Amino acid sequence: MGKKLPVLVILLVSVSCHSPRNTSSDKFVSDRYHYTTKKTLTCSNGAVVSAHPLASEVGLNILKQGGNAVDAAIATQLALAVVYPRAGNIGGGGFMVARFSDGKKIALDYREMAPLHASRDMYIDVNGNARTDQSQDGHLASGVPGTVRGLFEASAYGKLSFSKLIQPAIDLAEKGFGISSREADSYNSLQLTLRKYNTQKPVFERDKPWQAGDTLIQTDLAHTLTRIRDKGAAGFYEGETARLIVEEMKRGGGIINYDDLKNYSAKFREPHVFSYRGYSIIGMPMPSSGGLLLNQMLKMIESRDIGAMGFQSEQATQLMTEVERRAFADRGKYMGDADFYKVPVKILCSEAYLREKMKDYDPDKVSPSKEVQPGRTQSYESEETTHFNVVDKDGNMVAVTTTLNNSYGNGVVVGGAGFFMNDEMDDFSIKPGVPNMYGAIGGEANAIEPGKRMLSSMTPTLVLKDEEPFLVVGTPGGTTIPTSVFQTIVNIIDFRMPAEDAVNKPKFHHQWLPDTLELETGFPADTRAGLENMGYAVKNRSAIGRTEAIKISSRRDAEGKKIFSFEAVADRRGDDAAEGY
Repeated sequence: MGKKLPVLVILLVSVSCHSPRNTSSDKFVSDRYHYTTKKTLTCSNGAVVSAHPLASEVGLNILKQGGNAVDAAIATQLALAVVYPRAGNIGGGGFMVARFSDGKKIALDYREMAPLHASRDMYIDVNGNARTDQSQDGHLASGVPGTVRGLFEASAYGKLSFSKLIQPAIDLAEKGFGISSREADSYNSLQLTLRKYNTQKPVFERDKPWQAGDTLIQTDLAHTLTRIRDKGAAGFYEGETARLIVEEMKRGGGIINYDDLKNYSAKFREPHVFSYRGYSIIGMPMPSSGGLLLNQMLKMIESRDIGAMGFQSEQATQLMTEVERRAFADRGKYMGDADFYKVPVKILCSEAYLREKMKDYDPDKVSPSKEVQPGRTQSYESEETTHFNVVDKDGNMVAVTTTLNNSYGNGVVVGGAGFFMNDEMDDFSIKPGVPNMYGAIGGEANAIEPGKRMLSSMTPTLVLKDEEPFLVVGTPGGTTIPTSVFQTIVNIIDFRMPAEDAVNKPKFHHQWLPDTLELETGFPADTRAGLENMGYAVKNRSAIGRTEAIKISSRRDAEGKKIFSFEAVADRRGDDAAEGY
């Protein structure tokens, strides 16, 4: 740890690539210490877009070595667990949505679960106060991790062995990689948290500041990944790794035990599918609210010609803001883990229900949130998540959103195992009906129960045009995730924007409560002024999300074979990188 190398070369480049580089069968990254960040590219054989250049390159090389989109997604996720520890993870969970060239669709839920010893009021003190400090930081904040089990479930749809898919991550952990200036700043800002919550000194903690070009070697994590390679999911949920997790929990006052780990299961669920202007949208069902919220928002604007209103016009922004507000008003009251709570999905996305929700819509003025009913909104959800997309030469599409919740989860690295644990318990409504420290109100549908999965805003999404691949999209950003995906889809379909602009142009967000409209830096001043004149409480904010997108088109060659073209875009808001060939 800490070996100094030349500062990384991080370039923002746009490339066109149609033929593979020469890559040896055992080489997954060209240079772990010096790498570039490609923001946009066009290619025809396969594309990967993720939060880190090395993870995207790992996924690309899996495609080159004969893997399909699922193989590449698994390898990308595992690489992110090494090179992007703030959100890429094996100590958290996520969702995968995929559509295959034969038309089959899957939605895989590997969201974390509440431990068996969890209880509804576990974060309520003797005076009735909600202890958000315990639900957000330290050992008690962790749900049972789902990522490793989820990746093994997904591998049934791959072509390559899991040992091949995990090896790049092992190599990156064992041999190390050069960190960027953004990563160095992030590790430096984490030092107080590491000292406060860790029972053993983790590799990320050190006395002298991290600098760009330093090498991060994670030996404990390499050993954990090796156990997973050699023993499968049992290498994480049983045996040595399970012992390390349980002992860490005991040292820090957490409640995850051996039974929690051994009994964790990932679930295949029916994808949430709906149509919008002739396109087919494939999203994630409960316990992700993303697919249903996206359905509600798109269908509430479908009868209106928003394209004619103009991108970022006062009229279009006001309409989209109002449907965002109305969708989020339903989130907290009705949405939660469908295995525990009957979520009225068919009603919430029915045309009659959505028409009724828009009856009081006025294009000339604000609708105060107190007048938008029904609903109680969600508990706070961190914006430190990560999303990645993969498409292969056969048109198989995979979208994955994964998270630890807060940046670096609960701040605890499992002693001897080398990975951060999540703080996903805070995504439950820790005290239903009572505002938490962020002013948001929780609902009964998302109350804590043992074995229950907490509600999420993650929105991995696929779009088909004439039943052919068209778009793979998603983003981190907590409650801004569904609204950012909503805006990206509208930008491409209605405003007919290039994917690069659809991803990178300033976005906005409204979630009903708090009753504020957030505009990203760079939003048009005249639109802002018009919205303020209508009565909106407008708030400036920095980056909203980090959207990743792959836009797809296809044609037939002279022999009738389908040829794809991929436009891959990595968000300008981070070190995100696109790779393809």
